[in-house]
Amino acid sequence: MTKREFHYRWVWELQASPQALWPLVADTNRFNLDTQVPAVAPMNDMAAVTGNGRRHLRFRIPFVTLSWEEEPFHWTYPSQFGVVRHYHRGPLRCMRVQVNLDPLPTGGTRAVYQVWVEPRNVLGWAAIPLVIGFVSARRFARVFAAYDAVALQDALPVSQVLRPRFAAGGRERLLQIRQQLLADGVNAHLLAQVVDLMLEGDDVTLARLRPYLLADYWQANRRDVLELFLLATRAGMLDFQWELLCPLCRGAEHKASSLADIEPNVHCSSCQIDFTVDFDRSVELTFRPNPAIRKVASVAYCVAGPQMTPHIFVQQLLPPHDRQTVRPLLEAGSYRLRTMALPGAQPVLVMPVGDGQVTLRAVDSGWAAQTARVGLSPALRLANDTDAEQLFVLERIDWSEQAATAADVTALQRFRDLFSYEALRPDAQISVGRLTIMFTDLRDSTRMYREIGDAPAFGLVLDHFDVLRAAIAARDGSVVKTIGDAVMAVFPRPLSALQAILQAQRTLADPPAGQRPLLLKAAIHAGPAIAVNLNDRLDYFGTTINVASRLEKFAQGGDVILSQVVYDDPEVGRFLTETASLTARAFTERLRGFGEDWFDLWQVQL
Repeated sequence: MTKREFHYRWVWELQASPQALWPLVADTNRFNLDTQVPAVAPMNDMAAVTGNGRRHLRFRIPFVTLSWEEEPFHWTYPSQFGVVRHYHRGPLRCMRVQVNLDPLPTGGTRAVYQVWVEPRNVLGWAAIPLVIGFVSARRFARVFAAYDAVALQDALPVSQVLRPRFAAGGRERLLQIRQQLLADGVNAHLLAQVVDLMLEGDDVTLARLRPYLLADYWQANRRDVLELFLLATRAGMLDFQWELLCPLCRGAEHKASSLADIEPNVHCSSCQIDFTVDFDRSVELTFRPNPAIRKVASVAYCVAGPQMTPHIFVQQLLPPHDRQTVRPLLEAGSYRLRTMALPGAQPVLVMPVGDGQVTLRAVDSGWAAQTARVGLSPALRLANDTDAEQLFVLERIDWSEQAATAADVTALQRFRDLFSYEALRPDAQISVGRLTIMFTDLRDSTRMYREIGDAPAFGLVLDHFDVLRAAIAARDGSVVKTIGDAVMAVFPRPLSALQAILQAQRTLADPPAGQRPLLLKAAIHAGPAIAVNLNDRLDYFGTTINVASRLEKFAQGGDVILSQVVYDDPEVGRFLTETASLTARAFTERLRGFGEDWFDLWQVQL
């Protein structure tokens, strides 16, 4: 027989657009599950990841185990992706897969799926036409049709292969917890969607539940969904895990069941880099069913497909001194082009109006310092001007807004109330990124104790704490600690802090008849901070906290002191401009402990 390679080509015309189909079709982990490809595992006798992201993998099919070296996936969003496998032994020698999603002139997509397979022996010659040419062909057609329907509905996909596996009594326990949560007053509509997901969702989805992503699917408020997930965790329906994300591939190779288990320094075996954990970017809170409710297997059917790294819009492997032109569909924003082997990166700015064609070169001496300014659908000519093979990666710099980061979650009052035991290791110090800090204090509290007595005054102080906690929690913040009658609180955004304190000040200054009005002093500052474990509680330290704690003394009561960085925040600026009842006065002061430095400050008054 002279034929050396089998080639199969299937074409389907689908109704959904390439952009809508891409998250489904390019999710090769789910696609392989849905087409009943066996689960994969790393080779025991070889490094899991070698040069330029090559992987050594294996899976078992009846009567034989296949092992192979897999080249890095190549793709251009949202039009094409593919992969090449070189088998170590067995019936196959090599297999190439190429998928193209081309827009049709009248709408929809022309999907082309191609496979080239080279057999190694007689078993390969006999098996390929049956397994790929007949069985896989039918499965591919069924799955593409199913994905088209899901994409048109903008719904969560559900595998038809893996059926839900509940623990003994798991369904009954789930419904019992649902009744408990309803009795506690949770949003019944959102809870129904979570329960339906637990009942019908597949293991691929349930193994990593991202509350913000689900909120977007459900068209619900992100904070409401996150708080519901936290309540469901406390009730025993869900468990949570802290995922430590690599800054390059953004994969979650390491997970921790509690903050105390987080290591400040982590190694990513895929990218072969060490990185320092940052609450603002590299720690994400995800959820999964409690095993007493439902058993969810974390099984990999593909480990490096395009949807594993959705922030990467182009990935191409180029031989030495090779050229390739790609035409991705990009979103406006900041990107960088890098390779796995060369240090540094080429900055790329994508704008609605930019260059339609540009050449981006990788050279041994480094990347061009000048930012390439391109349009939304440019022709990018990638040039490998080095003597070595290079894996080109074009990635968006901004991190996903659909990640519930540790910085956001730990600043939430609901989280601190439900999981007060969550704290870092005593010796750990982890960057939080940018955080908004607020300090408050009651004006003339000492005189109040003297005038009305200790017990009544203490009661008023406790009442004022309740008002503050409610206002802070309503704006996505949390109380870190109280110091006498002072409060330290954290927020993810400066505007949230300002709105919370203004509401609290109004409430305290105008109490119900017969109660004593209270004047509250406050100051807000924003910047990087360090999270630490202090007295078995998550606390924050650093220059940002030191500055914020010293600003409050400039307040008179019923006003708020803002640092310049808070005043310059765009949301705060718009709020101050649009709120006619507020006035802002600029002044400068020195702060104790900061030498001769002068600080630009603002006093905001009702």
